[in-house]
Amino acid sequence: MKALTRTLFAAAAVGCAVAAIAQNKITISVATGPTTGVYYPLGGGVANVLSKYVPGYAANAETTAGSVANLQLMGQKKSDMAFSMADAAWDGYKGQGRFTSGAVPVRTLMVAYPNRMHVVTVEGTGINKFTDLKGKRVSTGAANSATEVMAARVLEAMGLDQEKDIKRERLDPGKSSDAIKDRKLDAYFWVGGIPTAAVTDLGATPGTKLKLIDHADAVDAMNKKYGPLYVQDTIAAKSYPGQEQPNQVATVQNLIIAHAEMPDEVAYNIVKTIFDKRDELILVHKEAQNFDLKFQTNAASPIPYHPGAIKYFAERGITLK
Repeated sequence: MKALTRTLFAAAAVGCAVAAIAQNKITISVATGPTTGVYYPLGGGVANVLSKYVPGYAANAETTAGSVANLQLMGQKKSDMAFSMADAAWDGYKGQGRFTSGAVPVRTLMVAYPNRMHVVTVEGTGINKFTDLKGKRVSTGAANSATEVMAARVLEAMGLDQEKDIKRERLDPGKSSDAIKDRKLDAYFWVGGIPTAAVTDLGATPGTKLKLIDHADAVDAMNKKYGPLYVQDTIAAKSYPGQEQPNQVATVQNLIIAHAEMPDEVAYNIVKTIFDKRDELILVHKEAQNFDLKFQTNAASPIPYHPGAIKYFAERGITLK
């Protein structure tokens, strides 16, 4: 009986110790994006490798509307790190655009991958070039998404007013693709990695012929008004089912960002683990192939890098500020 008592006592002590360790874990909330985009699966992959390989870390990926919502969550201290397009992050950092109520104390952990604007439609809508969007039913992205911000800028640069010249909807890519299938929508904007599941799904729908509309001509006017955030780029032919021609587009960089108050050691561990476990993240989504040291420059990120990230990159021979 005494032996059993000692065993139960020991088991209870171990249980308390485990509970204490669990309570002392560093919990990290990773704000991502819609489930049908790229941020969500990649963010889930990042959360997984952090929880798996960094002792004392427990990371969770949260689905959101996208970049603007992520920055708002960060400003409210409801998110520790997030994916964001560089233009939305810049607005948050400067307290402009959607963030005139107050700047968000945000820092860059790393430049992630290029985000390419998609202007998606199908045969039968009468849309063959950008100006054909006039008078059509068009989604400019979910509310509080960076797609919505960039779509407005592309439309403006191409001479269209989103409030007057289109019948505007505000849907995420999954709902947009479904609406096109149901003939309730003619086209939609989506800025994301290649491939995006919702666009792939639309292109693979029987009886549907996917079309991506060129709009790279918008870049010069966008940069003149908003700063050097965008570049002319191409979505290669065959990136999506039925896409036979390369698509000339506007592109912006994606960033992985953190709250400025994140401890330096935590930021360092996050960046180191992402690069150390890059091969595992590529298995989650191929855009992780672009997680590359050569893209970590001050020119690529309009906002300052986090000191913890600066320390990691310095160890890899890269000087940042």
